[in-house]
Amino acid sequence: MTGPPPLVVRRLVIAPLVIVIAVLFIALMPVWLLVAAFISRFVPGRWRPLRVLWFLFLYIELEALMLIVLFALWVGSGLGARMATTRWVERHYRVAGWWLRRVMGSARRTFSLRIDLDLASATVPEAGEARPLLVFSRHAGPGDSFLLVDAVLNRQGRHPRIVLKDSLQWDPCIDVVLSRVPCAFVPAGHRAGARVVEEIRALSATMTGVDSLVLFPEGGNFTPRRHQAAIERLIAAQRDDLAERARGMQHLLPPKPTGALTAITAAPTADVIFVGHVGLEKLVTVRDLWRGIPMDASVRARTWVVRAEEIPPPADREAWLYDRWADIDAWVADEIGDVA
Repeated sequence: MTGPPPLVVRRLVIAPLVIVIAVLFIALMPVWLLVAAFISRFVPGRWRPLRVLWFLFLYIELEALMLIVLFALWVGSGLGARMATTRWVERHYRVAGWWLRRVMGSARRTFSLRIDLDLASATVPEAGEARPLLVFSRHAGPGDSFLLVDAVLNRQGRHPRIVLKDSLQWDPCIDVVLSRVPCAFVPAGHRAGARVVEEIRALSATMTGVDSLVLFPEGGNFTPRRHQAAIERLIAAQRDDLAERARGMQHLLPPKPTGALTAITAAPTADVIFVGHVGLEKLVTVRDLWRGIPMDASVRARTWVVRAEEIPPPADREAWLYDRWADIDAWVADEIGDVA
């Protein structure tokens, strides 16, 4: 997917178009339900086309409703004049939390997903203290970023801060709501350059005790090809020590340390939560995802909490990050072995 169109197109064309599509979806519901049900009889899996179309219908309807609510919030904030105030940012997080709960609930029921990803128990503040949090997670499977942000916002009760690819601005709901809270959209791939690091630094440095910065240090889902490419890049950079450690990781890509270490430096009072999860890693391609519906999957997670004062000095942090990634890799191996 290419970068997003101009702002005026996203707001005056794409967003209204989503609402029109939502209305048409409702008006034509008897037709597409019957067609999808008929086709499902001849497709392997349990009602696979019907499930996909039903989830798409629910997502579009929620998207349209959310856009109407966001427009009302824009009007209520004085046509955006008070949008950056704490009160209105909090309102947007609450609305985003409501939307995410409905989207994730629809996914659970439609695709037979069981999700055990609760970060609330991973927070260990001292009495009377609320610290910022840095959440560093494994990246594996479709929608795991939605799962993690939902866990941070709706289960942990914190305000997630995220750096996302600007291609996600094609989704008008994501585009609008995340442009009104402390998040950042950056170009995909090599076009981002140093901008990603600067956005991470800016978001981390201004966090308070209600905020969590969410990062996926691997930069993408694990595949054997990406794993080998990452090892070769480390060798080319004359980091044979890290390349050897990366070879020992069977289920995770080696972490790209720059973003994570920048966040730690910019937020010296923040605790760090490492998140490992299993259940969706086999769904890599669109073909895998299609064949996996209904998923009948159980997404399980484990967290490792490191207090701010337990984080090693800067010279030792790269090795420390690799140590934690090795811990996640070993846990994933144990979990997958248990399932097998």
